[in-house]
Amino acid sequence: MRTPRLLAVGVLLAALGACSSSEDGKSDSKTVTLVTHESFAVSENVLKDFQKQSGLTVKVLRSGDAGALVNKAVLSKGNPQGDVLFGVDSTFLSRAVDAGVFTSYTAKGGDALPSALTQGTDGKATPVDFGDVCVNYDKAWFAGKKVAPPTSYADLLKPEYKNLLVVENPATSSPGLAFLLGSVATYGEDGWKDYWAKLKANGALVVDGWEEAYQQRFTVGSQGKGDRPLVVSYASSPPAEVVYAEKKPADAPSGVVTDTCFRQVEYAGLLDGAENPGGGKKLLDFLLSPTFQKDVPLQMFVWPAVTDTPLPPEFTKYAALPAKPLTLPADQITKNREAWIDEWTNAVLR
Repeated sequence: MRTPRLLAVGVLLAALGACSSSEDGKSDSKTVTLVTHESFAVSENVLKDFQKQSGLTVKVLRSGDAGALVNKAVLSKGNPQGDVLFGVDSTFLSRAVDAGVFTSYTAKGGDALPSALTQGTDGKATPVDFGDVCVNYDKAWFAGKKVAPPTSYADLLKPEYKNLLVVENPATSSPGLAFLLGSVATYGEDGWKDYWAKLKANGALVVDGWEEAYQQRFTVGSQGKGDRPLVVSYASSPPAEVVYAEKKPADAPSGVVTDTCFRQVEYAGLLDGAENPGGGKKLLDFLLSPTFQKDVPLQMFVWPAVTDTPLPPEFTKYAALPAKPLTLPADQITKNREAWIDEWTNAVLR
């Protein structure tokens, strides 16, 4: 999942880079290797405490975004790069499970997780966090123009929002794919292409990825240098904007169109063929531990999977948590993902 944690590019903890494997590059009984995406982050003291208590050294291998992560895991099935994979999201989960990437293991506390998060795991993946991809809007821009921000997918087709929205390409971007899936969930398999034709006609701009959309074209992320006051981003973008602001604002500069939010869940699993399965199980238990779960919101700007985990004030004050986020069954996504992307490409880019 590509989240607002990218606002903190370069804030990756030195402890992760310092963790090393044995000289021949293979895991031993005291090294456990976590294969993850480029946006994984954990507080230095949290990781050090786990290593001290477990007697393990954690080696972190980064492998692009969620899509690239799963592709590499499928190709290396049975001879994996590490012991635990973290970061496969709900749009790719069924592919990883069906391909046999994981071996069965339920992390301690996993049985108590909400059923909405565990669906489709087949006992082989553990939900660790979740977040929502949504349309975000520049509060100051809309207030200054005396125009009400949109409240739904349908609103984005109205003349007052012409040439205001920037979206990511679903073929190259996790939030772009989530926004496409949200349109399928909203308009159905027979209606989503017509919606996108109208959205294109209303001036929606397509870019390759979240960083370009948010940090270069969105008027908030580009500090006023962008030209688009609407962007496909996250429900947790507002607290990230506050946390990483040089001068803390009184309020988050962006708002969230909650009726456009599509829920993404992030999972971790024990890799089939892991060299250190015992250490992998301990690492999975750690990912659901109160210490790690409490650390999740301000490290990766997503919601912890464990219910009632204490949240930092920045989240309770600024993050949006939609009551009824859009979703699609994992098997429907797996069956249609590539076809939908191809159809979207033909309809929107050609």
